Amino acid sequence: MKILVINPNTTTSMTDKIATAARDIARPDTEIIAANSQEGPASIQGFLDVATCIPGLLAEVSRHPDVDAIVIACFDDTGVDAVRTLVKVPVLGIGEAAYHAASMIANKFSVITTLSRSVPGLENNLMRYGLAQKCARVRATDIPVLKLEEGDPATLFKIRSEIRESIEQDKTEAIVLGCAGMADLMAQLSEEFGLPVIDGVAAGVTFAEALVNNRLGTSKIGAYSTD
Repeated sequence: MKILVINPNTTTSMTDKIATAARDIARPDTEIIAANSQEGPASIQGFLDVATCIPGLLAEVSRHPDVDAIVIACFDDTGVDAVRTLVKVPVLGIGEAAYHAASMIANKFSVITTLSRSVPGLENNLMRYGLAQKCARVRATDIPVLKLEEGDPATLFKIRSEIRESIEQDKTEAIVLGCAGMADLMAQLSEEFGLPVIDGVAAGVTFAEALVNNRLGTSKIGAYSTD
């Protein structure tokens, strides 16, 4: 099984982190092909970045025609509908995958994301997926996406502080990490806080494997049809 895990921005260090998270969770017989867009924004933080990254994302998908599934590793689920229209294999966004995973193991969850301007888009997605009622709150750390690549202790402190407040104030039962750049923090934070912490990259790869195993692909009747 070959799964394309694609970072829609152009930052290769983030792609490397995503690839590690994907390979750590994938089955031994699953080949992870990690890639990022060759053109577009260096990070995706809000509606404008979401729009401008689509051409590069579609071009990169077209370079990998022989995969069994595609995971789009941007928590905004950037371009998922466009890519589903382009291909027949399953296409998963890490946001949708993480929300569904959280909804199956907790009565309510909170999302810890980066900048405040990213919050409305994530809230819109939760409503679209029918999971808004399960989300206690989408919390912003006001950490720029690329700051996550620097390994600054102050960055981790902000994430930990939001998780702590979410547990105390939101009475949340699980945490969803709202950026692919946080993929390497899942195990550490789950152990520290004693509750499930969900990384969308890991959830996306696992769900992708399940869909391929069940011989399921993107429906071409209706919204994702090209006829």
